[in-house]
Parts: sequence; C-alpha cells; structure tokens
Amino acid sequence: MKKLIVVTSALLALSAPLASLAMDHEGHDMDHGGHGMKHSAKAAHEEVVDGVKATFNVQTMADAMKGMSMEMPKGMKETHHLSVLFKDAKSGTPLTEGTVTIKVQNPDKTAQTKDLMGMQGHFGADFDFSGSGKYGVMCKFQLKDGKTRQAKFWYSVK
Repeated sequence: MKKLIVVTSALLALSAPLASLAMDHEGHDMDHGGHGMKHSAKAAHEEVVDGVKATFNVQTMADAMKGMSMEMPKGMKETHHLSVLFKDAKSGTPLTEGTVTIKVQNPDKTAQTKDLMGMQGHFGADFDFSGSGKYGVMCKFQLKDGKTRQAKFWYSVK
C-alpha cells in the first residue's frame, strides 16, 4: 500500500511540468526553465466542439520524464501520457474546470477508460499504448457551462 502511495505521489509530481506539453508548441524549441525540459511538440489532435477548442497531446512516459531526476516506477504498465487543453474558441481563454473522461480502444479491440485529472491548466492521465497499431481516442467532457461535448480521433503507434 505504501508503495502505491509513493508511486501515485511521484506521478502527480510529474504532472505539473507536463502542463505546458498540452499547448501547441509546433516549431518552437521551448525551454521550461527549472524543469530541464526542452522539446518541440505537435498536438496529436485539435478540434473545435460547440465553441470549445480541444487540443490533445500524447507523449511517451520516457519523454515526459526526460530531464527529471526520477525513473519510471517498476511495474508501471502505462506507456504514454495523454493530455487535453480546452480553450474558448473565440477568446482563447483557458477552460480549466470540468470533468473529462477518455475511452481508448486498443488495436486488439480491448478498451481503457479513465477520468482525466485537472493538472495546472489541462487535464491528463496515463495510458498503456504498448502495442503497435491504431488507438481510437474518444473524449467526453463537461466544462463549467454544463454542456456535454465529445471529440474523437485516431492515434497510431508504430
């Protein structure tokens, strides 16, 4: 039980520096001072749904931990961090309150469903994308306005 608490705490500690990864930094080498993270990231998917721009990012756990003084916890089956950033499509104002659920259909037709946790401006969780093939990502979200929205996309792993 103590080991589970330590692992969970470590993963939560990692989530704060990952907040910037949900933003579209395509073509920009971003230095996230103090976190030792430099990257050029491209969103996995962007979509506007009923006035809300949803930007999805998928990153390997190894990339997420680069430059940090931590190693992957032993026995961790999740291989990727999936995050989504919501903004008002007109004003660009971040939308950070609400509930978000992601269902991932694996290439073998099994599924993973998780509620994403709010993480300093975005929502995120870790998933197992260890097999190669196409993963169907289905997101259902209800933000502060109370309206339920959905977004879907395919993500390929080679």
